[in-house]
Amino acid sequence: MPSPSQPSNPETERPSPSEPAQPSAESYTDPFLSFISDNPTVFHAISHFSDRLESHGYTKLSERDLWASQLSKGGKYYVERNGSALIAFAIGKNYKVGAGAAIIAAHIDALTARLKPISKLETKTGYVQLGVAPYAGGLNNTWWDRDLGIGGRVLVRDHKTGKISTRLVKLGWPIARIPTLAPHFGAAAAGPFNQETQMVPVIGLDNSDMSGGNEATGWKAGVLGGVGTFTATQPERLVKAIAGEMGIADYSTILNWELELFDTQPAQLGGLDKEFIFAGRIDDKLCSFSAIEALLASTSPSSTTSSTTPDSGIIRLVALFDDEEIGSGLRQGARSNFLSSTLSRITDSFTPSDRNSDSHHGAAAAGASDILAQTFANSFLISADVTHAVNPNFLSQYLEHHAPRLNVGVTIAADSNGHMTTDAVSTALLQRVAELCASRLQLFQIRNDSRSGGTVGPMLSAATGVRAVDAGLPQLSMHSIRAATGRLDPGLGVRLFRGFLERFEEVDAEFRG
Repeated sequence: MPSPSQPSNPETERPSPSEPAQPSAESYTDPFLSFISDNPTVFHAISHFSDRLESHGYTKLSERDLWASQLSKGGKYYVERNGSALIAFAIGKNYKVGAGAAIIAAHIDALTARLKPISKLETKTGYVQLGVAPYAGGLNNTWWDRDLGIGGRVLVRDHKTGKISTRLVKLGWPIARIPTLAPHFGAAAAGPFNQETQMVPVIGLDNSDMSGGNEATGWKAGVLGGVGTFTATQPERLVKAIAGEMGIADYSTILNWELELFDTQPAQLGGLDKEFIFAGRIDDKLCSFSAIEALLASTSPSSTTSSTTPDSGIIRLVALFDDEEIGSGLRQGARSNFLSSTLSRITDSFTPSDRNSDSHHGAAAAGASDILAQTFANSFLISADVTHAVNPNFLSQYLEHHAPRLNVGVTIAADSNGHMTTDAVSTALLQRVAELCASRLQLFQIRNDSRSGGTVGPMLSAATGVRAVDAGLPQLSMHSIRAATGRLDPGLGVRLFRGFLERFEEVDAEFRG
């Protein structure tokens, strides 16, 4: 295998004659562009992936139901939590309790600005403004002067049945902008800026105060939906726009919402030969997209490797978590019990209930906690988060020989202080997978005089004991409202992740003493 830091053209690296042909990396470029453009919020992204899974034969499970009677060997399933996190898994036809899982975990949330619970603000000098709060590093300096849309989820009560449903919405045009102060104003235009008072989006104009009326100024509750309703605390014209988009005539049926702002500029190809992808929300919808597409490819009827799902003895699993950018501490985040409880329920569903039925050995004699611990020990996790591509204008900020390039391949991220899960064993295992699926790996580690970020890997690995490696796709301009990656990178991620899901079982056998 060539040096991990040596660039190459991945499209010239074809599988050996014994390997079945797979879709080219470039075949995933347009689907990724459409996914990013059409699904701007975490709720839309999860809904998109759910639809993709359903169309490929995956059955939706509910955490509120018992699973034992629903799961079967050879089956494909997925489960959502909070509408903003998802776990999809396929159970091998030859699965036995205690066998491991090939796990890819990513995060689906992105930096944004979310509407405050009461988002209606007093009109100032004719400007209608919107009360928002930064999520993670949202409202940073890249948010100035962008065309911002709004979308998310809305809770609606059916006035006939009384039932409450969650519906998704996004407005199809820019409705907000955070205007800069022109440099002509001197020092005030240079910052630093107060996010509470100086980065407040404008969403409309209202010069009715100039009509000469004697109405009192200041904040007043609205009238849409009636006194005391949720919609009375929101900007009236925004309520009308949201309700109109959703076909809602009775504003009082809108009980609440979680809406956020997003850059409306579509994802697109760039560069002289269109070798770049320019888009918003690449972190970490890029790895999330590649992971789900890899799972679908590895469990499709056309997958013809020797270790496809029908003959597999393991679980193939992709977990997409919310809230990574703010510490993962909520019920839909990676610090929750979502992954561990899902694997526990899978193993419980196949564990004999009568320990005296056959033998005091094996699964029939083992307790549920013993089998779950065995499952974790036999499993392996790829913590798939984007990493920093080398920036040619700041080469001095990168560690020599640890500068990932675009359109080359997935990058293994290491950190000597435990911010990443990567170690020698996990690196060697993923390198072996890469050899088998004709993928090239790169390496990244932060300089000693820089600060390392974190991923979901350490918290998941520490909580379960699962062996793990941090490996994700590179991007430029991380945490900017508009970022960049390579045109081939979504497909290169699919190639490696699919190889891991299909080859882990045989590769792991090489590492078992």
